[in-house]
This record gives sequence, C-alpha cells and structure tokens, in this order.
Amino acid sequence: MLFNDLFREKHRTILVKGSDEPEYLPASDPDGLARVVFAHGFFASALHEIAHWCLAGEYRRTLHDYGYWYCPDGRTPEQQQAFESVEIKPQAVEWLFSLAAGSRFHISVDNLAGDGAADERTFRANVLKQASHYLEHGLPARAQAFFETLRDFYKTSARFAEYWNLDRVRIAPTGVEND
Repeated sequence: MLFNDLFREKHRTILVKGSDEPEYLPASDPDGLARVVFAHGFFASALHEIAHWCLAGEYRRTLHDYGYWYCPDGRTPEQQQAFESVEIKPQAVEWLFSLAAGSRFHISVDNLAGDGAADERTFRANVLKQASHYLEHGLPARAQAFFETLRDFYKTSARFAEYWNLDRVRIAPTGVEND
C-alpha cells in the first residue's frame, strides 16, 4: 500500500506479491505499470526488492530484472564474491527500510547450497559502512522518499537513532566496522 501510493502515479510502478522468485517486470506498454514482485508475501522480500528498484536507474527500470543475470544459490567462491559486491547497496537500503518499519533485518549472503559467504565479515562491514554513509549523506531520492514514508507510517522517527545504534552492533559486531 505505501509503495503503491507513493510510486504508482509518478513512476508507473506497483509492488505485487508473487510466489517462488522475486523479479522486476517493466511496463509492457507506454500506459502500463511496471511491477516489483516480491516472494511469498514476505515483508523482508518486499523491502529487499523495493531497495533494488530504488537503486536502479531509469534505463535499468526498462529491463526485466534490471538487465542483471542472477546466478542462483550454489555459487562458486568467485560468483559469490561478485554477488556480495553488488548486494552491498541494496542490503544497506533494505536494512534502513527495515529499521524504519520497525522490522528485524537479516543480512543475506543467499548461498545456502554453496559454500556460504565469500567473506561474511567483510560483507557485513561493507553493508554497515554503506548504510552509515546513506544515513549521513541521504539515500537516493526514491529510497529516501520511501524511507521517510516508512518512518512516518510506523512512527519510528523519534527512536530511529536508538534502533540504528543497537542494530549496527548486531549486524556488524564490534571491530568489524573498522576493518
């Protein structure tokens, strides 16, 4: 509801519940709506897919899944390292969205059938660093608008700094952020 109210008219995009796999479907005609599809009705999946949409540029939003090829679970160490490098910003945005919505964020290396993270400690530190940067300098415009909408709707603005300070220790324990 919040995403659709904010972006349906201005960006001709809606958020919809899907089944197994999340995906982005650009509008099929000039008057159509693009669809951000999240998996199984999971709130965290919706926030993650919204984060990807908020970061995608205008051209990428004309392409199915923003033109990216997704390498599924069971990645090689090299594929996992590449995955982690491109997931830093979306997961940082998702984390801030989660806190704004009063929801618990879970960092994801999304490689359960493979060897897990290429370097989970560094990945966590990089997500923390990026989220901190966004808090200090602002999120990209669409992400900032959605972040503020979540904080207003869930009434988390007054205690957001407290939530952030507690959660950053959980996501990237002491010492990790200084690597």
